[in-house]
Amino acid sequence: MDDWQTRLNEYRSYLQVERSFSENTVEAYMRDNRKLVQFFEEKEMDVKPEDVTKEQLEQFVKWIADSGLGANSQTRIISGIRAFYKFLLVEDKVDDDPTALLKRPKLERKIPAVLAVEEVQAMLDTFDVNSTYGMRNRAMLETLYACGLRVSELIDLRMTNLFFDEGFIKVIGKNDKERMIPIGEIAIQQIQHYLDNVRSKQENIQPSSENIVFLNHRGSKLTRVMVFKIVKDAAKNAEVEKNVSPHTLRHSFATHLVEGGADLRAVQDMLGHESITTTEVYTHMDKEFLRETILLYHPRHKKEETVVS
Repeated sequence: MDDWQTRLNEYRSYLQVERSFSENTVEAYMRDNRKLVQFFEEKEMDVKPEDVTKEQLEQFVKWIADSGLGANSQTRIISGIRAFYKFLLVEDKVDDDPTALLKRPKLERKIPAVLAVEEVQAMLDTFDVNSTYGMRNRAMLETLYACGLRVSELIDLRMTNLFFDEGFIKVIGKNDKERMIPIGEIAIQQIQHYLDNVRSKQENIQPSSENIVFLNHRGSKLTRVMVFKIVKDAAKNAEVEKNVSPHTLRHSFATHLVEGGADLRAVQDMLGHESITTTEVYTHMDKEFLRETILLYHPRHKKEETVVS
């Protein structure tokens, strides 16, 4: 399998240097393609990357399906292999792309859990804003909900990326892509309250975390696990009977915007989605809301004052 190792090493360099992908993203692409190599090894098929056929890839898809992987995981792996073969095609390492006609499994479109506005407020109200951790945790949840951040974006939020006078914050999203997100006055007030009364008085801030907004008691940035625990505890204390995670606040942010009439492209930009298709999952609005919207805005649903016979 030396040929595979050579091509995969070239692909890794391409992802790192030309695409500037993060190490986690690069490793995800490599892992997907190593699955294909593993398949050929298990089946004792001595196949070079340039000799792979569509039929062999169909056998591979069946193999990963039989292994118990769900449709989403299968689709991700197929996408990773497609990206690898596009690279080989551009680099003239292969004459044809065997993945071009490869079918993906049908995905079940899961509607993410969404909180009602009242449930979000109930969670926020569980924090004692006169206590050190209460101030910090309230500010964190306000930020998650007000800006629709991912957990990684929240824990990496930087002091130098707070532009409160302009009403924006800057976050670093997937693949190190930066984006500006509007932030409301309530969230600004809660963050500022935390900065003035907690963070500015913290004396043990670690050098690597001096620019990080939300810190733990050791003066370092929070872990993903800690943020998950804070959110789940708030949901439990608010008696919210849903499986709530930090991502639930992101889903709720997007859903409430769409239901309120926000432009889907604007929501896409704020969430940092590369594809509008990803954002479209938030159009799962109440049927009555959709009906009222159509009746209100569609020209063919407006009642005419007179009917011409």
